[in-house]
Amino acid sequence: MPTNLPPEYTKVEQRFRQARDPEEKADLLEEMLSIIPKHKGTDHLRADLRRKLAKLRDTGAKAKGGSRQTSAFHIDREGAGQVVLLGPPNVGKSALVSAVTNARPEVAEYAMATWTPTPGMMEFEHVQIQLVDTPSINPDYVEPEMVNLIRRADLIAVMIDLQGFPIEQLEESIAYLQERRFEPYVGEPPEDTPGITHKPLLVIVNKVDDERFDEDFDVLCELIEGNRSLIPISVNARRNLDGLGRAIFDALRIIRVYSKPPGESADLTAPFVLPIGSTVEEFAASVHRDFVDNLKSARLWGSAQFDGQMVARDYVLQDGDIVELRM
Repeated sequence: MPTNLPPEYTKVEQRFRQARDPEEKADLLEEMLSIIPKHKGTDHLRADLRRKLAKLRDTGAKAKGGSRQTSAFHIDREGAGQVVLLGPPNVGKSALVSAVTNARPEVAEYAMATWTPTPGMMEFEHVQIQLVDTPSINPDYVEPEMVNLIRRADLIAVMIDLQGFPIEQLEESIAYLQERRFEPYVGEPPEDTPGITHKPLLVIVNKVDDERFDEDFDVLCELIEGNRSLIPISVNARRNLDGLGRAIFDALRIIRVYSKPPGESADLTAPFVLPIGSTVEEFAASVHRDFVDNLKSARLWGSAQFDGQMVARDYVLQDGDIVELRM
């Protein structure tokens, strides 16, 4: 059966053959896998690429040891999710990362102050989320490794300036993504599309400095075309930064579930973070892999009809649930 590979695949395959760095080769294999259409004619090719990717990752893990990271754009994912901040110059990405995380990227009034990605950890209600400040979008030059950074991320957060040209900034940022075969979405993940990488999107509207700008933000929301999720903030005035944390948490489509040892209280400062739709059985596996086989019963506080209710393995958990597992 013919594979019917798109032209983009051939271009990436050529870059893969020319690459020498294992991390770069692994990133290109991931890109090739995202481009290949899914049908019976490509089953063997996709399986072969996955084997190569697994081998490269295994080799890289053995060789890494204490060696220095080869690329500034390869940032290990930490916390409950990795969020890549994108946007044009001077919208406040670096200032935001500096304000809500432990990182200190260079913040300047001139454009293009950020040349390499800078990660930092943001805490939201006892959940650690990684924000990655990135170089500003530049129509004249695109860092090739930037695409791989975006592909590995769990969420794309596009930042725009309410007091600048926000609609134009958003359109340019979305075009930047679509030209690189990313399709941002809001809400439920869409069905797979051959050659397209779907990524959840959050639009951060900066410089909503006080109540006088709220009406401007409302007008902007009415003018924006398409299904876009917008959150208003002001980095300088530190306005609605808590709301931003909630918006990022919701956009990542994750929940917090707490473990309650029998006869004890749950530690509400140490949640287990799971994808939306996770079951009691999946929660048990995240606590300890042996719990799944030995699980006899589970009691739940939170989304059940009454506190301490016995629930089945396939019970779908909600954010904030407390679960007592009995072996």
